[in-house]
Order: sequence, then structure tokens, then C-alpha cells
Amino acid sequence: MHITVDRFKSDNDTTVSNLSIDGRFVCFGLEDEYRADKIANETRIPAGRYTVGVRTKGGFHGRYTGKFPDMHQGMLHVLDVPGFEYILIHIGNTDEDTSGCLLVGLNASVDDGELRVTASKLAYQKLYPMIIDAALNDDLTIEYIDNDR
Repeated sequence: MHITVDRFKSDNDTTVSNLSIDGRFVCFGLEDEYRADKIANETRIPAGRYTVGVRTKGGFHGRYTGKFPDMHQGMLHVLDVPGFEYILIHIGNTDEDTSGCLLVGLNASVDDGELRVTASKLAYQKLYPMIIDAALNDDLTIEYIDNDR
């Protein structure tokens, strides 16, 4: 199974993308901005293809176990990103909610000049069940494509 994150819009703080699974659009994504030189917690990961695994440790895992008790089996974890660690797929609305991770939302918009995604929890509840089994079986990849620059 393959996730494509097609980055199509960015500004000085934020990047918005279309997220599809095996070629079918599912939701929007939001990340930090592109930077040639990484600044911790303020830089999106490099374009490329990565494996997605499942992380069952840490604060996000504990919170999501309580928040999504009927579906949560671990955090979706983008693995082996050069210069980055603990890159997760999770809920949130603005670049303030991410430190390099991929946030998901059903809608993307500009509010008061700020790029954001909305209905994030609903998007996560849609996306997670579609891909968790593949992640658990080491059969999930994600590709980030820079079409915003």
C-alpha cells in the first residue's frame, strides 16, 4: 500500500498537500515549511519515499490510546528520514501543531493569511483504518513530492 503526499501550496510557515492512497485522494495534509537548512521543529522532511511503521511508545501513543480507543493500535511513524526522528501522522490544524510531522484534515483553507487544515480528527478517523493493517504488516510506504516550489 502506498501513500502519496503531493505538496502543492506553501508559504513561509506552512505546506499544504493532497494525500492519496494508491492513487485515490483521501484528505489534505499540512506540514512545516521547506528549508534548505533544517531548523528543529520548523522544517518539513525532505521529499522522498519512506516506510511507515507503527510506534507504540511515547506521549502521542498514550494520548491516542485514550482518544481513539476503538481503533488505535499505535502511531503511524515515518521511518528512516535523514536528520529527523519521530515523524508521525497525526491530528492538528496549523503549523503550530507540528514539529515536522504530517497533520491531516478533510479541508484546507487560508484563515487570516494562515494556511490550515480543518476537520482533522475526522480525517484521521477516515485515514487510519485504511492503512493501519498495512503499517502493522510492514507493507506501507509514503512518498512526499514537492510540487509547491
